[in-house]
Amino acid sequence: MKKKPRPSKIENVTGKAKQCITTGFYRYTAHAEGRKYERMITEEDALYVIENGWRSPNRDDFCDIHQSWKYAFEGKTLQDELLRVIIGFDENMLLIVTVINISKAS
Repeated sequence: MKKKPRPSKIENVTGKAKQCITTGFYRYTAHAEGRKYERMITEEDALYVIENGWRSPNRDDFCDIHQSWKYAFEGKTLQDELLRVIIGFDENMLLIVTVINISKAS
C-alpha cells in the first residue's frame, strides 16, 4: 500500500505564527500546558520567543498521527533564558505543542 505524501511545510511559518498571536488564534495543547508548569515557563515567555526568536528548521518534525508539520523556534526571554517552543497549526489556529527551557535542560 502506497503511503500518502507529506503535505508541504508552511512557507512563511513565522509570519503565520505572529498573525495568529496578534489575532488571538492560538492555544496550548494539553501536553504544552503541563510542560509549561513543570518547566516554569510563562505564556508570555513562550509567545515572546515565537515573535522575537529565530526559526530552527533543523528541529522541525513531521507528525504521522496528525499528518502535519511541527515547527521549532528558539530565543531568549526577557529574563535571558534560552527557550525552544514547538508549534503546529490546526487550520488557522496556532497550537503551542511544547516548551523547553534549554538553559535549564540537562
